[in-house]
Amino acid sequence: MFGDSLSAAHGIRPEQGWVTLLMQRLQAQGYGYQVINASVSGETTSGGLERLPRALELHKPAIVILELGANDGLRGLPVSAMRDNLAHMVQLAQAAGARVLLVGIRIPPNYGPRYTEEFARVYPELAGQYHLALVPFLLDKVALDPALMQEDGMHPNANAQPTVLDTLLPYLKPLLEKKSQSGGH
Repeated sequence: MFGDSLSAAHGIRPEQGWVTLLMQRLQAQGYGYQVINASVSGETTSGGLERLPRALELHKPAIVILELGANDGLRGLPVSAMRDNLAHMVQLAQAAGARVLLVGIRIPPNYGPRYTEEFARVYPELAGQYHLALVPFLLDKVALDPALMQEDGMHPNANAQPTVLDTLLPYLKPLLEKKSQSGGH
């Protein structure tokens, strides 16, 4: 898991976060994956791009769930730079032999409709270009429900985490391989 505060359990206990819930769910369903959460609160795509090569080398992942871009958008950074950084991360992950699940994010309309629309288009365009599985919007079922968001209105609270996981899981499942009892795939 390579993301920002949305995946790093910002504002809640780490064991409440959707990535920990993912680990538990995969274990319970007989998947033999180890889930490593390499998410960092506040991470931008440029910071992620700097960190990714070492993370790929260290962990040699079969799958990279890439959830970055929200902080670029909230800071009004150029959409073209965000897109290039995400594309480079996808290329690095694929070159390392990992399948990539791209996680789409939407941002509030603070910078106007043109910026917001350009930002939103990056994820489906990259998914098409690199033939990636895409979660259209990670916070789809929680972002507009104040009861499921922290006071900052940006981060899902602990009660929202199972719903966030349920949003992502259908897109991840086709990338997973169950481990058989004999130890093979």
